[in-house]
Amino acid sequence: MTPDVTPAVLPPMLDLIGTAVFALTGALLAARLRQTFVTMAFFALVTGVGGGSLRDMLIGTTAFWLNDPWVAPVIFGTALIAWFTPRRWWENELLEWADAAGLAAFAVLGTAKALAFGVAPMPAMILGVVTGCAGGVARDIIAGEPSIIMRPELYVTAAALSALITISGGFVGASDVLTWSAAWIAGFTLRGAAIRWKLALPAYSDRQGGNISD
Repeated sequence: MTPDVTPAVLPPMLDLIGTAVFALTGALLAARLRQTFVTMAFFALVTGVGGGSLRDMLIGTTAFWLNDPWVAPVIFGTALIAWFTPRRWWENELLEWADAAGLAAFAVLGTAKALAFGVAPMPAMILGVVTGCAGGVARDIIAGEPSIIMRPELYVTAAALSALITISGGFVGASDVLTWSAAWIAGFTLRGAAIRWKLALPAYSDRQGGNISD
């Protein structure tokens, strides 16, 4: 049994919002590194479309932003916003909360689109996580920053929760709007809790498997 998800009902606005949020995180990282506007726009592009492009490549379809006339202007506009606004507006935890919103949105959309293209539920869930995380990973690698997924607090787990709820909704017969809304709220809430209270999964310890030098 596979969930019933139709490509025609996937909301393009969710793609644009997620793209804009992630593009903003890329542009603001370039701002913190005191880069030029060209570099800022490039960071916004890589972060905004990186995860979705990798997802589309893996499911064998054209990258979503190549056929959407709004994606490039949204990314460029986001870079302009970052360029012309004081960086102090985005400091503290605001940027992390914006990233949390984009993470959950892209995890939901990535999973739903994979299901719509006939991908089995578990691989679709993995693609949802990839969609949510890959853009931020690419951003951090290019910037020479520690990758977001290497931080101790929950991040990938929040994307996985959104993806899991997205595939579960199809099995129980819930509407797309209800499923996607619940999935986004759950992922955003979990990531928000991790930001607020520094929630983290336990790290591996040698004590779990004995001393590896034995």
